[in-house]
Amino acid sequence: MAMIKEFKEFIMRGNVVDLAIGVIIGAAFGKIVSSLVEDIITPILLKPALDAAGAANIEQWAPGGMLVGKFIAAVISFVVIAFVLFLIIKGINSTKKNADPAPVVIAELTVMEKLLVEIRDSLKK
Repeated sequence: MAMIKEFKEFIMRGNVVDLAIGVIIGAAFGKIVSSLVEDIITPILLKPALDAAGAANIEQWAPGGMLVGKFIAAVISFVVIAFVLFLIIKGINSTKKNADPAPVVIAELTVMEKLLVEIRDSLKK
């Protein structure tokens, strides 16, 4: 009975629940990014480049029975996905930088905290 209680406390801990939500949202976001890459980016950018290079069927390239082409296709896909994620995160971060920081409410601070805020502000200048 104690093990069940301990397990229940472990599951209901905020970190575990937050992690579970993050995994679920990450899986859903992964599908969005995969669709973006496979359905939009690849047909626009990658497919014409592979056709021009004469490597339209790169996944079926198998010298000596090894599926080297499939590996190369997976590496290309990874690089494209990583670049798209980089662009998305860069866009999100730029919107965060443009947001005004929350003003410091000095009226509710103690005397010591007010002095520390003033020192911090003068150091920034």
